[in-house]
Amino acid sequence: MAIQTTYHPPRLPSAYDLSGRVCLVTGAGKGIGAGIALCLAASGASVVVSDLVFHAAQQTAEKISEIGGVAFACELDVTDEQNWKKVLKLIVEAFGGLDVLVNNAGRFLAKPIVDTSLEELRQVTGPNMEGVFIGIKSSIPYLADLGRRRKSTASIINISSVAGLVGAAGCSVYCMSKGAVRLLTKSAALELASQRIRVNSMHPGIVDTDMGMLAVAARVGDTSTDQMKAAASVYPIGRLGAVSDVANGALYLASEASSFMTGSEFVLDGGLTAK
Repeated sequence: MAIQTTYHPPRLPSAYDLSGRVCLVTGAGKGIGAGIALCLAASGASVVVSDLVFHAAQQTAEKISEIGGVAFACELDVTDEQNWKKVLKLIVEAFGGLDVLVNNAGRFLAKPIVDTSLEELRQVTGPNMEGVFIGIKSSIPYLADLGRRRKSTASIINISSVAGLVGAAGCSVYCMSKGAVRLLTKSAALELASQRIRVNSMHPGIVDTDMGMLAVAARVGDTSTDQMKAAASVYPIGRLGAVSDVANGALYLASEASSFMTGSEFVLDGGLTAK
């Protein structure tokens, strides 16, 4: 069999066009989740905006409508399996199925192990670990609808962190939860490949969001101008991440431009872990 040596680049408008695709984003009321939801909608997808706080999800859905996109807001506690089933049923009724799941909802905790209670641990691992597992498990029957999807693949995007790749003193529980997402992603990718469901994890560094500022404060003490510069200086590229950095990465993983990519770690950290 002859080896193909010619590369035919995809036409970007079609490779990244999500028209006709239905995407569910968790924790999309603000921050990274809201940015991802807006980006996917701007690329043609119908987006289900979910959040533990319904009003927040509604605000993001309204922003999508303002740019001419299609969005549906719903309340979702990612740790509640019955809540997942209810939301997925609504998605099928409204849009006919599901093509992309973005497991973004999560919590941050910066505390030494000796000072962390089991209750605090569970408050983090609930959404960060169990929520991702339940989301994958609940969505498989809908993402695996090959008759509906024809030739395209389905995509699960799990938002982890650089804290899922390297340790950080004082953030052990958060690192544990995000590291679990990394290996769950790889295992799920192997299980679901035959059903044409791709599963990848994203690993952002600190991003300029409310949660990101908690991470800055944990690292350098506060979020004053000088301390923000100190936090940014850790990154070889010289700045913290922007929501758009992560949103654009999610667009790639959601689209057929990444159709041969599964079980991968998509690192967006300005070179932090390259050291």
